[in-house]
Amino acid sequence: MGEGRAWRTAGGPVVLDRSRVVGILNITPDSFWPDSRTPSADAAAARAERMLEAGADLLDVGGESTRPGARPVEAAEEIARIIPVIERLSRAWPAVPLSVDTTKSEVAAAALDAGAWIINDVSGLRLDPRLAGAIAERRAGVVLMHSRGGISEMATYETANYGPDPVGEVVAELGQSVRWATAAGVPDDAIVVDPGLGFAKRTAHSIACLARLDRLVALGRPVLVGPSRKRFVGELAGPGGPLPAELRVEGTIAACVVARLRGASLFRVHDVAEVRRALAVADAIAAVA
Repeated sequence: MGEGRAWRTAGGPVVLDRSRVVGILNITPDSFWPDSRTPSADAAAARAERMLEAGADLLDVGGESTRPGARPVEAAEEIARIIPVIERLSRAWPAVPLSVDTTKSEVAAAALDAGAWIINDVSGLRLDPRLAGAIAERRAGVVLMHSRGGISEMATYETANYGPDPVGEVVAELGQSVRWATAAGVPDDAIVVDPGLGFAKRTAHSIACLARLDRLVALGRPVLVGPSRKRFVGELAGPGGPLPAELRVEGTIAACVVARLRGASLFRVHDVAEVRRALAVADAIAAVA
């Protein structure tokens, strides 16, 4: 990572010369981790300031929850939730890259026009065939995450059906997402891929993706991981049963460090300060290894 590879975005290049921490801003009433919910632009700005002071490099704004059983949100409602936040953040911190977590072309267009730099699509361009075009037209960066199913199903086990090589299936399906993006005119250096830990994956599948992250790196794009406080972390870290979300920070850190040492560049988390400190150590080790 020391070569300073740049990720092309609508606001300029994001240099990936070290681990980059992406702070989560959920503008939703129902995200699975209550402390991440910011119901107003004022609350979002206050949380953003805390995360930036803690070491966040990017901020990811989301107006639709993808927790298990989440209710899909209409585009107009999603836009009403996030646009005031994007405008507020881009005025306050114009040099901070803003990502918007959406699967909808209408929302993506409005967000990019309001000052966002990047679209983070948890569907990997599966759910809206116009989304790639909206990204390409505005010369934005994009995160293509692996998942299966719709908004209500993708964080469940309903579509977690894999053969003997689950990582190979994830890589193949992400490869298709990359092809859709490039066919729509999104440049190669604007694309980041994400294995979608916990999305349409049982714990064993998420472990496999982390253990063989080199196979995603081989797609030739930077890799983002989002293990933050997810169910698989609780299942692995709880000696007497799954840990609740509020006790999953150490497991999140462990997953981030493992991903860093296997080639990940970006880390989408709730606990910015803790993860930032751990990744500083991992970066130093990786520079010598």
